Amino acid sequence: MTRNTPTTPAGPDTTTTLPAPAGAARRPRDQRGHALSAMVLVVTTALGLMAGLVVDGGRQVAASRRATAVAEQAARAATDAAAASALEGSPDPRAAGSAARAVLASDPEVRGSVTVLPGLRVRVETSAEAPTVFLSVIGIGSVRAHASATADLVRVP
Repeated sequence: MTRNTPTTPAGPDTTTTLPAPAGAARRPRDQRGHALSAMVLVVTTALGLMAGLVVDGGRQVAASRRATAVAEQAARAATDAAAASALEGSPDPRAAGSAARAVLASDPEVRGSVTVLPGLRVRVETSAEAPTVFLSVIGIGSVRAHASATADLVRVP
């Protein structure tokens, strides 16, 4: 029960709180605060992981596209380099391999290998790596992508 007793007609009210009756259940005040803190911690962690997947997943996709583009460019350059000698009757596999390696060397972020197969088929395998932003917090420092491309020199009769 609460009793308000004015000290003066124009003065402040004084509130007196009586003790709770015996046997009344009292809930601790800070239980709600702990539950809310735990929920905020879980939601914040989940949002951080999702941001990491979005940002670093985008870096993975970009690395994959770069590796694919360089592999395709190198394979095309190889067949283009060998095309002139193929018209003369003897395709030059060394020219094809060196043209593909030159394309690979032009992009320092992509590593790769070139294989010239019989029939002047050129296979280029590449890999690219991109550093992570968010996932480095959980120990994933970079994402890697691999690609390959094959080009055939077609003889025109």
